Amino acid sequence: MENASLRPLPGHLYVVATPIGNLADLTERAKALLATVDLVACEDTRTTGTLLTRLGVRRELFSYHEHNEREAAPELARRIAAGASVALVTDAGTPGLSDPGFRVVRACRQAGLPVVPVPGPNALLAALSASGLPSNGFLFLGFLPPKSAARIACFERHREFEYTLALFESCHRIGKAVDELVTVLGAERVIAVAKELTKVHETFLVGPAGAVRYRLAKIRLKGEFVLLIAPAGFAL
Repeated sequence: MENASLRPLPGHLYVVATPIGNLADLTERAKALLATVDLVACEDTRTTGTLLTRLGVRRELFSYHEHNEREAAPELARRIAAGASVALVTDAGTPGLSDPGFRVVRACRQAGLPVVPVPGPNALLAALSASGLPSNGFLFLGFLPPKSAARIACFERHREFEYTLALFESCHRIGKAVDELVTVLGAERVIAVAKELTKVHETFLVGPAGAVRYRLAKIRLKGEFVLLIAPAGFAL
């Protein structure tokens, strides 16, 4: 019997995870829904347009990003309430995790509209699963603050947290962030830095923070990074 979940239903919001690098990671369910929903709400119409073109799909695109989501979320909820099926995507990964998505999901929940997760690629979980750091519990802190003093305060505040800390960082600040981490938490604190996940130049640097800092200084800093910090006292 054909899986009914591959067919979008009217008046539903589908939260669709898209590849973080390797296009082969897009699920069959995500492909089917992106090809048949009435509307695709996306962070960047160019990025999502390229993905749909590669899939041989043409859909109406709706621009939904961090700069317009306060106004766009109610509009999307109105269209869903009127019977439209909508797929929500970001440029890469799962919507709502340090990416736009929270507001439209909340608007739909407030209006009693169905919201359906379509799980798939996620940089945070990909990094954690392959890092070797404890995964029995973790705290996701999103992107580190852009200013040094705020980053240092963040490390200080979570110095004794009993589970793994998980953060995102940009290529422009990852070096400084690890420097500050070593200063605050010590060179022996076990960390993992993951870059270019699922891409050709995917790299994991895992070990004492001092050693990771040394190795990080020798590689090309490109793309976005996931930074994981093990609890104090953890040893590989």
